[in-house]
Amino acid sequence: MPSLRPFAILLAGLTLAGCGAVAAPCRIGSAVLDIVPVVGHLAAAPTDACATAIDP
Repeated sequence: MPSLRPFAILLAGLTLAGCGAVAAPCRIGSAVLDIVPVVGHLAAAPTDACATAIDP
């Protein structure tokens, strides 16, 4: 029997759209990548865009 967990996560994400809690993983990932010297800011750009798209 397939797990309902992915569906529940997707449903939670859709109901909380625009909420900072949904954008938190993107923002945390961006902060971690931004620490890397030289290429950190460039590598963090996609995750910054993800967070901005979710929670402007």
